[in-house]
Amino acid sequence: MYFCSVKAIIQSIASQLQTVYPAEEAEALAWWVAEEVTGLSRTQLLCGCKGTKNIPNTQDIIERLLHFEPIQYIFGHTFWCGLDLKVTPATLIPRPETGELVEKLSVVSRQPSVPSLRVLDIGTGSGCIAIALKKRHPEWQVTGIDISAEAIEVARENALRNDAEVDFQVADIFSVAKGKDCSDETGGNRLFDLVVSNPPYICEKEKKDMRRNVLDYEPATALFVPDEDPLRFYRRIAELRWGKHLFFEINEAYADEMQAMLAAQGYAEIQVMEDSYGKPRIISCRMAE
Repeated sequence: MYFCSVKAIIQSIASQLQTVYPAEEAEALAWWVAEEVTGLSRTQLLCGCKGTKNIPNTQDIIERLLHFEPIQYIFGHTFWCGLDLKVTPATLIPRPETGELVEKLSVVSRQPSVPSLRVLDIGTGSGCIAIALKKRHPEWQVTGIDISAEAIEVARENALRNDAEVDFQVADIFSVAKGKDCSDETGGNRLFDLVVSNPPYICEKEKKDMRRNVLDYEPATALFVPDEDPLRFYRRIAELRWGKHLFFEINEAYADEMQAMLAAQGYAEIQVMEDSYGKPRIISCRMAE
């Protein structure tokens, strides 16, 4: 009887959400809502654990979802790569493909002869990449920078939330004169061993293919680049030459252009890596000697 009542509630929520979401996504969102408002897992809900009285009181949440507000913003956090991260409209919601960037960087960058690497995450947002790297490699010295003071505040909260010692600073890579080293913006005094970035890379022309939950709620400055200059952030980071090795998440449509740009900037060992969908999503390179 209890099992049926829980399933009935989930089905009721999902049926409302199916007016704007595909059926599978609507059901996933319904379970997410139920788990969040009760603090119980799906297994606990189905096994009849107490604490389900809040499930019916979800109409406000449902209405917000029907207006395409991301569920991560509604609840103020998300689980990603084993981390519980605060997210706000000042920060992007971490994506699975960014998790793949973290995993590949961790594997490719193993250097047994170097016990502690200095790592810089440019455009850190919620701090997800920097914190995930620090949790995997506690011996690394990790810094994250972002032009948004609001984002940096969220990143600092996330570092505390996940017990990760990361240095987060407000910085604008376009305000630094060419030829100056990382000490001018980050307080360092030498090159970083690794520079990683998931900068804005979606062209304005691609907006027509994007969903409202992204367009209406996530920060546009962290998403979009001009159609006429889709590599502007990557080019700038390459020009600054702050890192011995660079790792980027990229727009799959510009993998060839990225390789050509990095080669023209004098970088070597340029490697494009595919994501789990077989799309060119990550690129790495090394500063030439």
